[in-house]
Formats: sequence, structure tokens, C-alpha cells
Amino acid sequence: MASPTSTNPAHAHFESFLQAQLCQDVLSSFQGLCEALGLEPGGGLPQYRKMKAQLNYWSAKSLWAKLDKRAGQPVYQQGRACTNTKCLVVGAGPCGLRAAAELALLGARVVLVEKRTKFSRHNVLHLWPFTIHDLRALGAKKFYGRFCTGTLDHISIRQLQLLLLKVALLLGVEIHWGVTFTGLQPPPKKGSGWRAQLQPSPPAQLANYEFDVLISAAGGKFVPEGFTVREMRGKLAIGITVNFVNGRTVEETQVPEISGVARIYNQSFFQSLLKATGIDLENIVYYKDDTHYFVMTAKKQCLLRLGVLRQDWPEIDRLLSSANVVPEALQRFVRAAADFATHGKLGKLEFARDAHGRPDISAFDFTSMMRAESSARVQEKHGARLLLGLVGDCLVEPFWPLGTGVARGFLAAFDAAWMVKRWAEGAGPLEVLAERESLYQLLSQTSPENMHRNVAQYGLDPATRYPTLNLRAVTPNQVRDLYDVAAKEPVRTNSDKIDGGNPAMGSQELLRWCQEQTAGYPGVHVTDLSSSWADGRALCALLHRLRPGLLEPSELQGLGALEATAWALKMAEYELGITPMLSAKAVVAGSDPLGLIAYLSHFHSTFKNVPHSPGGLEGPASQGFPGTPSAVLFLGKLQRTLQRTRAQENGEDTGGKKLRLEVEAKTPSTEEPPVPESGVPPTPPSQHQEAGAGDLCALCGEHLYVLERSCADGRFFHRSCFRCHSCEAMLWPGGYGQHPGDGHFYCLQHLPQTGPKEDGTDPCPESQEGTSPVPNPSQPTRRLIRLSSPERQRLSSLNLTPDPELEPPPKPPRSCSALARQALEGSFVGWGMPVQSSQVVTMEEEQEQSPSSSEEEKEAEETVALHSDTEEALLTLAKNSGTMSKYPTWRRTLLRRAREEEMKRFCKAQAVQRRLNEIETALGELEAEGMKVELALRSQSRSPEQHKALGLEQLLQLVQKKNSLLAEEAELMLTVKELNLQEEQWQLDQELRSYVNQEGALKTPADRQAEDQLLKKLVDVVNQRDELIRFQEERRLSELALEPGAQG
Repeated sequence: MASPTSTNPAHAHFESFLQAQLCQDVLSSFQGLCEALGLEPGGGLPQYRKMKAQLNYWSAKSLWAKLDKRAGQPVYQQGRACTNTKCLVVGAGPCGLRAAAELALLGARVVLVEKRTKFSRHNVLHLWPFTIHDLRALGAKKFYGRFCTGTLDHISIRQLQLLLLKVALLLGVEIHWGVTFTGLQPPPKKGSGWRAQLQPSPPAQLANYEFDVLISAAGGKFVPEGFTVREMRGKLAIGITVNFVNGRTVEETQVPEISGVARIYNQSFFQSLLKATGIDLENIVYYKDDTHYFVMTAKKQCLLRLGVLRQDWPEIDRLLSSANVVPEALQRFVRAAADFATHGKLGKLEFARDAHGRPDISAFDFTSMMRAESSARVQEKHGARLLLGLVGDCLVEPFWPLGTGVARGFLAAFDAAWMVKRWAEGAGPLEVLAERESLYQLLSQTSPENMHRNVAQYGLDPATRYPTLNLRAVTPNQVRDLYDVAAKEPVRTNSDKIDGGNPAMGSQELLRWCQEQTAGYPGVHVTDLSSSWADGRALCALLHRLRPGLLEPSELQGLGALEATAWALKMAEYELGITPMLSAKAVVAGSDPLGLIAYLSHFHSTFKNVPHSPGGLEGPASQGFPGTPSAVLFLGKLQRTLQRTRAQENGEDTGGKKLRLEVEAKTPSTEEPPVPESGVPPTPPSQHQEAGAGDLCALCGEHLYVLERSCADGRFFHRSCFRCHSCEAMLWPGGYGQHPGDGHFYCLQHLPQTGPKEDGTDPCPESQEGTSPVPNPSQPTRRLIRLSSPERQRLSSLNLTPDPELEPPPKPPRSCSALARQALEGSFVGWGMPVQSSQVVTMEEEQEQSPSSSEEEKEAEETVALHSDTEEALLTLAKNSGTMSKYPTWRRTLLRRAREEEMKRFCKAQAVQRRLNEIETALGELEAEGMKVELALRSQSRSPEQHKALGLEQLLQLVQKKNSLLAEEAELMLTVKELNLQEEQWQLDQELRSYVNQEGALKTPADRQAEDQLLKKLVDVVNQRDELIRFQEERRLSELALEPGAQG
């Protein structure tokens, strides 16, 4: 508030301007301020300097200090870097306003046009650390006192627009409201400049405004003419956003926010939601800001079943049109989901109102996301050059679960302003465009983890933000098509094709490679890609070349063609990660030549760069192989381990009543090898393995084309058929099981549990619905290790988080309870907490050293409710580390760290899910195209060889692309596995705390037994994470060994 003794009317206007919470109030108070000071709005930096000189009382000085610090950075050259540059910015969204402010700081004249007349979007945006620092440096706390005061860092779009609007007005940006940009008006003659076509008829001053830079921030629906947009498609994804009124009552402030829950790693939550409400979601987020903001992804069948959608239409626009959405049903839907997610603690949920006075709720489609092919262009006519740049959603539409919209939007605004600065310095058009496109290549890869850690150094210069910066990654010659000298739109096409990333391969190249690999083996003569493989010897020779030691040539003596071929197919799958595409019978009979060619091409694409000895039987120079198929191999081993574990659970009885810890002996790189013992011939495949024969789907019975084939347990399926028998979810490698009773396949969430053990020694059955034990990817060659009591205790105390300093080990606890208490008090792995107390100290010191004034750093603390177990665990940790006495904000600091870790995990999971959906869509397109090519090949039996070769080359290209996508899918599934283990460890930590926090004298024998069981599960999860880390390290070393020069 203004000083009570102040009689200067400008002070009152300035305070009203700072506190205004509506767009019209901001504009009217700023107009009154300018009139009181005798200034004209939109005067650029000279207006800012005059205002600062006249408003020199304490409240204004604190804001001027912040803006002066930003403007004083050398890159702006005291506001003289772009003094002769005239800019037009289209759109007053957060990115457009941020770009306008940067251009004004450079000294350019900036005019901004916005078609709306008020800010009404309540949706809440996640903020990265650098955006928080950037906004605070612009005075965010002066404009919005509650900025980033909760446990999660976010802000509503409306509040963000308001504070950026105030900054832009103070820096002299000229803003016109209710004006729509419709296109460019080229200069009619030499000596004139570029103008804008605007609707409705603008004032003469704006209509005659000539500019040489256009920055478009008008959203994803509007991209200026000349830019090409690429569509990135995934599976159908329906998002729903809703805003409820935030009354800021004590009860509301105590409801914890939800940084993000995703089905991909927390299926039990969504199964409970489905059972309780009938609502089927993929994810849900809850932020508390001006409103209670929820955003979720709903499944179409659920919306149809609950009457939210009237009819199922194939066209997405028609499916989500207002005529097909039932408003009352949609309101019931979101109320029920929000109520369940917050345990009903928000009370009566009243809808906030949008700009039209209707409930602020909407369903939208983010199946497709648009991305501009280029970020800038230059047009020239009659000697007048115009630089065009894109920022915000019209550059890249953000994927909302990742929370990247504002962060990458701000980065793009900085990069665009840097481009304008280089333009004003006189750099050539092609040089400017090449630098801008080099920066654009980095944008989609940015995350808080791979940018510079010191956010305080971020500025307009890209080198302050990007650690791996190469402004010459794109050459001027590569951007010639972005420089339109005659103002004619070049002919360009959308690059919507699926890029396999590898050169095309023909059948002759594949045949030559196979001949090279099998040369020197007795009895093996490869002359073609069909009959030469019928006896199985060529396939066994190929495997021996790639992995010597798995099968000696002498062991083939006495084996028939079918047995040898079946054994080779099994070996390739188990040891190389190459799944079959046809059966052994089809190979021997030669009935599926296209399937055999496709199968052999997988060997070629995987091992073509692996060096080999020319002698024939010595094997390759390195027994390692590229890391890409290793993920497929690892998941295959994981799947077979699950099946063996369940088979043992069904067929074996642990028998004893004494509780003991059993550990499997594991070898780093071997699984139960399918190599026969000496003198024992390989076991031929079972009949059910050959039943499918690769031609018919084992589930639906329909024909299987080559690119449609997926193999599991020796049977072939359509990918679309290979779904969970219970929930019909797509089954991923390493994430399914086959029930021995009914023979159906299930996801791990719904895999039916076997009956209770006869001895009844399991005192702690699964309490959470749908939680299934995840198999340990260990090796099947096992032996039981008897451990002494101290050895068992040391093994049980394994922790993934290392201690910062090595200390003498304490005396081993005598009970699992004491052991668990010691481990939980020493680490906060499940919550993502750092062990070192120095990190908490560092965070507090950073807050103390913040440039903000003490008056601005008084944040309105919100009381965040915690579960009693969580509260007690946090309290114990704070007391033991001394944090509670040294830093009163211990509780909020630890909770923020926990929320940040949850947010990172959620964003990672959603990025994986989105990419998996895109891969699924791409595979569907490949299968459709492959079916056409295969039908054409099979009908060309009498066609010239040249036509056949061309069709075969097309098929091989498609197979190569499919294999590349499947390898990427397997890599993503490893990430999913890691996320699942993290979530399981977190849940086990939570359950253990309930026992650890009990007094020892009050524990019953059942409690102690349940605690021991939970501790064993926790050890198992830690071992699995360790196995995954070991696998990743081994793969890294294998890849290093294959690099050029590694052998020498």
C-alpha cells in the first residue's frame, strides 16, 4: 500500500496498478498513472526512465531495482542494441508478453496486438526453476504476493498474463486490445515497409505502422503463411480440465496437491478409482492456485459408458463437439474424480466460471500435436526485409503432462529476441536463420536436468542457458528455403514420413552379408534366402558366428532339420533378443520366404557393424553386441523369469515354518542357457509352439502378414490382439503373464493369483488391490545360500542412496524392526529426499541470498496436511539431523523436495507413455503399408525380377523401421520398469513406517511377522533395481568396446 502520508496521486495510481487483478483494472490504473505523470503509454524505454525518475518512493524503488538489474545486463547495451528496430508481436499470451518485454529491453519499438479484451484462463501451469527465478527478477512478488508459496511451483495462466502485462506496460510496450491479426501486407513499392492486415478496422496510427520484425505468439491455431507444420500423432487421448472455486478456507488449504499420478506406474490407484466411481483415467493432476485446478486424461469407452459422450464418432472433432458432449454428465464425471483424488476433503465443489459465465470445464483432444518445421523465416520485397519468428504454441504445441509449455515458451522467446538482436547488428539473413534453427534443435530436448544449473546466470545470450550449444549446427546453406526474396511461398511438403534413420537395404546386400557370416562352415552353402536355410545348418552357423560357444558345430551331428532350426530360433530369441517371425516348420518347408527374409534382416540390422574374424570358426572379434537389442533381450529374460517363478510357486511347497532369507545366485550376463549338455541333443519345440505356424493369429485366427507378427511364448499374434484378457490393455514385453489354468494372457495388474500355500506361512497377503510381485530378472541357474544372522542383516540393509561419508558400521540390530527403523531414519529414498543435510542448508542459504528484498520474501505460508505416518517420519528425520532447530521451515522444505521428485517421476512417465503411443500409431501405419507391399509381392509371381526386387526392398525397409521402433519401445519399457520399482519401493517404505513407528512393546507377533515380510519385499525391490543398473552398465561397457579404436 502507498504511504498514508503521501498526497501524490501518482502514488495511489501506482499502488492500484500493482494490486490490480483484472485486465481492465490494470489498463485503467496504468492510464491514470501515465496521465498523472504527464506521459504517453507505449513510449518504450524512455517512458520507463521518466516514470522511474518521478516515482522514487520506497514501494516503487524496490521494483525499479529489479527491472534495472535486468536491463543493466551487458547484452542489452543499456537499451541501445535494437534502437532502430520496429517489432510487431501478435498475441498477449505469456510467451508473447515475455518476448515483447525482452524486445523492449533491447531498445526496440514494440507494438503488441491481442484479439481478446480480458484474461480469463484459470488453468494452472507448472514452472521450472529458471522460470521462477526469471519472474521473480521481473518483480513477480510485487505484483502477486502469493507467487510460488505452496508445495508445488505453479501459477495460473491469468495471473501469469497479468504480471507480464504489467512488466510490458512499464517497459513501454504499446498494446492494442480487441484487434485480430489476419495477415501481412507487403510493401507496395520501393521505400515502403511491411504492414499488418488487422480486423476490425484499426486506428490510423496502427494501420500505418511499418515494422521489420514480426513475432507470432498467437497460439497453435494460427501460424503465419509460409511456415510448414508437422503433425505428431499418437493414440486417441482425451484431456479434461476443470476449475473449482477456491474459497481459501482452512479446510481447503489443508488438502495436499497432487503433482501427478500416472497409470503407467501406479495402477492400483486407478483401479480403486474405477471400482469406486466407474471412472477410468490414465493420469490426474491437482494444483491449488486461484482455483482448484484438475487436469486428467480419460478413456473414450469410459466417457461413452457414463453418458458423457452421446455417440462414438471416428472423427475426433465430431466426437468432442459441444453437440456430442453432455454438460451435466461431464460435470458429474469431474466432480467424482476430483472428490476421489482428494478424499472428499474439498467439500462442496463449486465450478469456477469462464469468460462466458459457464462452468470452467472443457474436454479437449491432444492426440495430435503440431510442431513447426522451422522457427523463423525472412521475406523480402522491394528491398524491404521482414524477419518472422514463432514462439509459444504456434512453434511447438506442448504436451501438457510434462509441464513444458511455459518453460520452453520462455526459452523460445529469449531465442527469438536474441535473433532480433543479431538481426539489428547487421548479420546476414542466412546467418541469422541458421543460428535460430540451431537453437530450435535444442528446444525439444531441454529439461531442468540438462540445462545450466545456475539459473541466476540465465540471460538473453543462449550460452548462459544451454550447456551443449552449437550455433553452427545448421549451416546457412541448409536454410536457403527460409529466405524468400521474391515473397513467394516456396513449395514444401510436410515431413510426416516415418524415419527409420538407416539407409535402405536390398535383398542382394542381405544375401551377401549372410554369405560372409556363414563362410567356412562345413556343409553350409548359402546361395539364396530360401532353400539354403531349410536344413537348419546355415541358421546355426550364423548364430555360432555371432555368439561362439552357444552351440558347437559338432553338436549338430544326428539332428534333423526341424530340431536344428527350432533350436536356432530359440537360441536367437533367448541369447540375442531376436524374436521369431516364422516357425521352424515354415523355415524347413520353405513355405514363407518373405517371413524368412524379414527374420534374417533383423540379424543384419543388429549385427552388421559388429566386426568378425574372416577365418570362419573363430567367431567375431568382440562378443559384445550393440546395446539397442539388449533391451529386448533383457525384457525377454525378465518375462521368462516371471513364468518360471510362478511355475515354481504353483508346483513347489516351501514347507518349513522357520522364517529365512533365500538369495538366488546370479551371473551378470547369462540366463539359463538353452545349450544342451554334452551328448544330449537339443529338445525340439513343443507342439503348441508350432501350432500357429506364423500364418494365423493364435487368438483371433485371422491371417498374419509379415509386419503384423508378434511372437510370445512361441505363438504368433496381431499386436492389437495381444491384450490383457481382463482389462484389454496392450501387453508390453516383460509386463505380462500367462495363467496356467485358463491359458489366457494378463497384464501383471490382473494376473490371477495362485491359491494360498498349503503351509499357510504367508502372514502378510497383498493388502492393496492389484499389487503383484514383480519378478526379479535373475538367472534361472540357482542354488540356495545359507546365510548367518549378521550376513542376513547386512544384506537386508542394502540401500540405493549412498552415505556421504563412510562411518564405522553400527552394531547389527537384533531384529528386523530395529533394522528397518535404522534404515528409514538414515535415508528418505522412498520420498526422493536427499540424505545429506547440507543440501537442505544450501537451499536455505540460497533463499537467504536471494536478491529480493526482505519485504517481498515474506511468503504467505500454507498449512499443508500430512498423513500421520508421514508427519512423524519427517519430524524424526528433522530432529535427528538438527534441521528442526536450525531452520524452522524444515517441514516445508522437505515436503517441497518430495513433491519435486514426484513431479519429475510423473513427467518422465508421461513422456514415456506419449512416446509409446506414438510408436503404437507408427507401427499400425507400418503394418498397413506392409500388408499392401506383401500382397503385391505375392501376386507378382510372374512379374520381372526387377519388379520383385523393388517390392522386396520396400518390404525390407518397412521391416527395418519396425525393428527400430520395437527396439525403442523396449528401451522405454526399461524406463517403465524402473518407474514401477521406484513406486513399489515408495509404497513399501510407507507400509514399513507404520510398523517402525510403533512401540516395540505394543507389537503383536503378527505385526513383527508382517514387518519382516515387508522388509524382505523391500530388499527384493532393491535387488531388482540393482540388477537393472548392472544391466545398463554392462550394456554401456559393451557399446564402448564396439567403438572404433576401442580394441587398440
